[in-house]
Amino acid sequence: MGEPSSSPGGDSFPAAVASAVATADGLVASWGAGAEQLLGYSAAEVVGRPAAELLSSPLPSAARERFGRREGWAGRVVLRHRDGSAVKCSLRAQPLARGNGLGHWLLEVRAERESAGRETDPLIHQSFDQSPFALAIFDTEGRFLRVNEAMTRQMAASEQELRGLRITDHIADPAFQQPEQCVDRVLATGEPEYLVNYLKVPGEPRAHAWIVHVTPLTDSLGSVTGAQLAALDFSEQYAAREHLALLNEASKRIGSTLDVLRTAQELADVAVPTVANFVSVDLLDATLRGEEPPPIPPDRPLELRRAAVRSDAKEIVAVGEMAHYAEFSPVARCLATGRGIVDRVSGLEIARWLAHDPKRAAWVSQHRPHSLMAVPLHARGTNLGVVLFTRLAPFAAPYGQNDLQAAEELAARAAVCIDNARRYTRERTTALALQHSLLPQRILEQAAVDVAGRYLPADTKAGIGGDWFDVIPLSGARVALVVGDVVGHGIHASAAMGRLRTAVRTLADVDLAPDELLAHLDDLVVRLSAGPEPEAEAPFGELGATCLYAVYDPISRTCSLASAGHPSPALVTPDGEVEVLDLPTGPPLGLGSTPFESVERELPEGSLLALYTDGLINARHHDIDTARHALRTALADSAPSLEATCDNILTALLDEQLADDVALLIARTRALGSRHVATWDILPDPAVVAKARAQAAAQLHAWELDELVFVTELVVSELVTNAIRYAAPPIQLRLIKERTLICEVSDASSTAPHLRRARIFDEGGRGLMLVAQLTERWGSRHTGTGKTIWAEQPLPT
Repeated sequence: MGEPSSSPGGDSFPAAVASAVATADGLVASWGAGAEQLLGYSAAEVVGRPAAELLSSPLPSAARERFGRREGWAGRVVLRHRDGSAVKCSLRAQPLARGNGLGHWLLEVRAERESAGRETDPLIHQSFDQSPFALAIFDTEGRFLRVNEAMTRQMAASEQELRGLRITDHIADPAFQQPEQCVDRVLATGEPEYLVNYLKVPGEPRAHAWIVHVTPLTDSLGSVTGAQLAALDFSEQYAAREHLALLNEASKRIGSTLDVLRTAQELADVAVPTVANFVSVDLLDATLRGEEPPPIPPDRPLELRRAAVRSDAKEIVAVGEMAHYAEFSPVARCLATGRGIVDRVSGLEIARWLAHDPKRAAWVSQHRPHSLMAVPLHARGTNLGVVLFTRLAPFAAPYGQNDLQAAEELAARAAVCIDNARRYTRERTTALALQHSLLPQRILEQAAVDVAGRYLPADTKAGIGGDWFDVIPLSGARVALVVGDVVGHGIHASAAMGRLRTAVRTLADVDLAPDELLAHLDDLVVRLSAGPEPEAEAPFGELGATCLYAVYDPISRTCSLASAGHPSPALVTPDGEVEVLDLPTGPPLGLGSTPFESVERELPEGSLLALYTDGLINARHHDIDTARHALRTALADSAPSLEATCDNILTALLDEQLADDVALLIARTRALGSRHVATWDILPDPAVVAKARAQAAAQLHAWELDELVFVTELVVSELVTNAIRYAAPPIQLRLIKERTLICEVSDASSTAPHLRRARIFDEGGRGLMLVAQLTERWGSRHTGTGKTIWAEQPLPT
């Protein structure tokens, strides 16, 4: 139908489109003038004949398949001219719908014009063959047609050997299915594709990184007549990009915590599989303890602690165990010199090392590593340890200097993080040592309560705090139970806690009531917070501290409590009832405002009293009522052992990571009855002193404490005489037998006695001096009705 035209240069190849129509059976139904000019046949000679007779070579299988499915197709064909010559053409076939229901085909053909100048121009061949890209041209079936010299080198085959083969026909490696599928997609869609892969071609000894461009080749009709593949080796750029990506990944993943072991494991995890498929991190023991590591002697064997490992292969040294290295091993040499070492496993130095280490030699024989790198972990002038990178047999290539440079940069970044963790470990260990040294190292034995306590520091982010508990024996077989919390974390909080605990013990020796003790403690905190350097950090933080002080008397079974902004304690009675005591909560210490109040509660023998800091109830529950309910539930299920009860409470209320430190003190009350206590009322008459001595001696005989009769008679005589002479009635004498023998004389006077040295001719002043020398300790305490003078003697062994 279209008319052919000639090129201006006088070429004899027609350039116009020739058209024809074929029936569904493949017979020529219409023959245009352009077709007649192209092939030399007239319409009378062609119409009615099979169109396949005009083909000089068979159609591609892809074209036959698409014709069978009545789908359009475009591609290159070779037709037969009337004079018998072959005409190379581009053919486009499209199905048509006809009225009679038979499907016809529209055939459009354009002859391919070949330029003799381009075909013979040597620059065309030179540009193709000498291109830095490895080039290949594929036909519509995805088979090699042409390859340049770079491609023949990479494929390790000549153009004649490759022509007519698909990529996987030449290379059976499944990795090459991806570029072959890419070529097939480009031929089918006509859209160019781009891919990046990392694989080993037959012409190279190891894998390389490749950028591959696959573009369609089309004729003047836009029909896809083939595909071109251009591949460029960009291994150096790829290595640089991977290096930067590795360092970026390391900066994000290494050093997420201030834990030395965790940081070492993060280093191993980042390095596998990018840098190696086996990585071990060995550290000096001093690094793990937070201490300054000693210098590394160059001529001695080395012992390191395995801190982390990452590998699919079973290692001979487990995490936490010691790794031993000969002085000539790569690990020892790199740490002694401070420089990284890269070596082949088949090298002489490695062979010498393995000869002295049979276990490691067996591991090498089993897993077949081909190269290794030993890189020191060195930061701020301190040797921390060594990281060992190993490539096992399946890995692509042995290590080189570029790999060593990347490993050293990775190790340098990790070493700073490990050193930060080491320094934090040192500071935390020091602070914890200070904290624990200020807490009770052991709880003194006393008769009033059985006790168990726990202190848990906060996690590494929050640091240690100022929580504490204490158990203080008081006179008269009583005991003081203390729990406190200094606001804040760190050394300042620990130091402030130590001051407060010392102050509480000092005030407890004076036998003050709980509310009076907290008032004196509040004054102390106010004075310390307003020190001579107001610009310095206040030792008690912004809100000072909280404290709960309780005194339990096992004879009266009463417990007196006062709180300074502290959570109320919980009580479990012997019948299993649990309640949180309702205390008048005063202000925190250091505000110097509202006075404190004491509450007195009688406790049945065997009651359980739980004192704690707010870290216990705030750890898991944000609502205070929910937290207290959880505490009551845990106490209701308390075990017979106080130690087990502490553990159960902590397990029920705490998370693994503590945002605040926790102090917990549990006490089970005892009672001292008539078998342990004897009491007499004393008349204010000097004549009853002898009777008081006799009554005390008789009670000691009943308690089988005859060894203490003489001293006790002297003490009773002196204390009762002083009460009759200087004090006011009522007067009472009481003996208490518990872990010591306690002698107490109470009266209604508030004037406390004191020791003084009597002169030679003085008639008085020697009594209390005698009491102080004959007893273990003595003292006085004020009561609501007067005072009590007491003295203690140790029981016979």
